[in-house]
Amino acid sequence: MICRQKFLSLLLFLSLAIPCFTTEFDSPLFPAAQPPLVATRSAVLLDAETGTVLFSQNPSLVISPASLTKLMTIHLALRAIRTGKASENDIVALPPESWAENQPPRSSLMFLGRNQKVTLGELLLGMAVSSGNDAAVATALHLAPTMEAFVAMMNAEAGRLGLPSTRFTEPAGIAPENTTTAMDYAIFCKTYVHEHPESLTLLHSISTFAYPRAINTAPDLPRTIVQNNRNALLNRVSGVNGLKTGYIQEAGFNIALSAHRGEIKLIAILLGASNEEERDRDSEALLNWGFENFKILHPVADLLPTVRIWSGKEKYAALRITEDLRFTVSSRRAGIILIETELTPYLTAPLAEGTQCGELIISDEIGELRRIPLVLEKEAAKGNFFQVFIDSIRLFFQRHFGKK
Repeated sequence: MICRQKFLSLLLFLSLAIPCFTTEFDSPLFPAAQPPLVATRSAVLLDAETGTVLFSQNPSLVISPASLTKLMTIHLALRAIRTGKASENDIVALPPESWAENQPPRSSLMFLGRNQKVTLGELLLGMAVSSGNDAAVATALHLAPTMEAFVAMMNAEAGRLGLPSTRFTEPAGIAPENTTTAMDYAIFCKTYVHEHPESLTLLHSISTFAYPRAINTAPDLPRTIVQNNRNALLNRVSGVNGLKTGYIQEAGFNIALSAHRGEIKLIAILLGASNEEERDRDSEALLNWGFENFKILHPVADLLPTVRIWSGKEKYAALRITEDLRFTVSSRRAGIILIETELTPYLTAPLAEGTQCGELIISDEIGELRRIPLVLEKEAAKGNFFQVFIDSIRLFFQRHFGKK
């Protein structure tokens, strides 16, 4: 039996937001406008703040990430910089394996070569903007003693992040044996942008990258090559600030996108498009649909009730919320909401701190939007013999006759 108590608040939220597509009538993501038709084989649209999946199409289809692989290589390099194990100003040795002339045919390149002087920061730009396979190899061999050791680092990180279908065999993305899914990579990219927000401005939004320059070579300066960012949506779709494109024949055309409008942040992963036009068209349509149809609510629940504790040293105990109150809804359900609580009856001491004692329920005129656990703020100790004896009698009558 659950005891429902009104919780003081009828709130009008004019908050900003992010959403999700579903056909269930009572879902907080319903009703939303019908999502666009997506021709790309696999796609996921994710709310980067709340983690809500807004759209998915074949999200578990295993496909090679192609050059999206480089995001994991950049991630490990940025983490090494943040922890002091490396510096963006490190001068990186360039073994022959990293030279442009030794990369596979039709490789995207930064154009590394013998006798060049390059920093780790430049290599990161070479991967993010130019998608240089040579830059990925040089970075891997700077961070690990062997390529095998760096690949082990990549796979260990995929395991730590809980990406069951993601596995790497090399750091650049040229091998079809690298595998992922749109859902795996959406989760990874959500972590990436939260952990390295500065990378969106310093790496992924950069339009062009020129290399090598006079500072990189001496005394003979080869021709400086200026390359545009491979992500064409940077200049085409409002709010796009990253992340990476990729292509190999076995996978098709892939893209990982980060986009930000106002307070709304989205991650879009599209894998296996037939061509660049299809990939970019689907990406633009999904992002616009997400921005136009969802919001994030920011409920405030600062007057939580206390809960009755039977046979306790204290008659009532304070409660706290265990989760972030922000959540994603359809923009059509972001108006007047009601906050209530359901408290568990007949709670008897002793009870440990953190014991769930009820739920906070957030609803609108259509129905329930979300339930959030309410737990004990601190331990509820058992009372003395007299308190236990009196409450046992009271509780008997409460259970059987409904008397207080």
